[in-house]
Amino acid sequence: MGNIILRCLKAVCDDTTPASPPHQPSAASRPQFASPAAAGLAALGNHLLNFETTSQVPEGLSQYVSVSKKTQAKWYAKILAAWEESNPPPRTPEEAASLVARALQVQGDVLAGFLQFYSLPFPQIQTQVSGPSSWPEGVQFELHTLPVDAKLVGDGDGMTVHVNTADPRESSVVPIEVHEAVIERRQARAVKDYTRADALQKLIKDAGYRVHDKEEILAREYRIRLRGIDAPEMNMEYGQESKDALTKLIQGKPLTIHVYEEDEYGRLVGDVYCNGVFVQEKLLRKGCAWHYEKFDKRPSFAQWHREAQNAGRGLWAYPNPVAPWTFKWEERNKKNGHKPYQNRRNAQRDQRVPIPAY
Repeated sequence: MGNIILRCLKAVCDDTTPASPPHQPSAASRPQFASPAAAGLAALGNHLLNFETTSQVPEGLSQYVSVSKKTQAKWYAKILAAWEESNPPPRTPEEAASLVARALQVQGDVLAGFLQFYSLPFPQIQTQVSGPSSWPEGVQFELHTLPVDAKLVGDGDGMTVHVNTADPRESSVVPIEVHEAVIERRQARAVKDYTRADALQKLIKDAGYRVHDKEEILAREYRIRLRGIDAPEMNMEYGQESKDALTKLIQGKPLTIHVYEEDEYGRLVGDVYCNGVFVQEKLLRKGCAWHYEKFDKRPSFAQWHREAQNAGRGLWAYPNPVAPWTFKWEERNKKNGHKPYQNRRNAQRDQRVPIPAY
């Protein structure tokens, strides 16, 4: 790893003598660089070399970012890993700034402070990776989430996700009250006023946001409903297995979500992709969910549903599995005196799918 950084330093320095580790050394002690940003890149390289051997972060950084030394150490570890994976490694201040931004994934003000410490330019943000012209018909917008917390997978067709507010779509709509609460909470934690910090965290959460302390990331929270499928309820046969299958597929991984609409429960209904894998297809093919035909007419979904059913995969290994909408219909009508068989026929008719044999 050190050789990669040394090659980078050689590329940006006129003098092969490395820059002094402290930020902004005196003119007399500073090697000759084409610009302050080039000097900053050399300083970053030396700090990374020092961190690799000593695990120590530069003292002056705390004057530019209000995060703990522990968090700073995690940042340098991430930058080291990103530098090692880059091919070729960054050779200009602009390339280094972009690498730092990708590696840290932190809020705009925190990122700006880190870059200012090294006199590196703020990277040009690509405001749109893909746009309406490349989206399927009906997509309203696209979300790019942080890695999914397994604890936030509710069942086999829904979960809660978080989107970094550094994302261009999110950054312009964060309420000023949330920004202020984040700053106040950081200050409260710094003086160990955890009662105040917890109260501010609740305010942030009630506004639909969440602070990831380990990474110092402010993220917006969304509840997601997978479009076109219906998985067994948790108190149904195969409910836990369906949830486990979804969790295994997405936990710890970032998602891309094509959002089509918001349902009556405030959830975003969308198609979910994980590392290029279409999540609904995986679940249907494995027999972890039903095709929700009433709300989704895609022939591919019907085909994947039939293939799993014919092969007896997943929930289809059980005799006469009950559709989730039928189960919920029966639960709502337990006290109305109707016979379960009648309720099932009504629910199945409303969904326009075949009634299973009893």
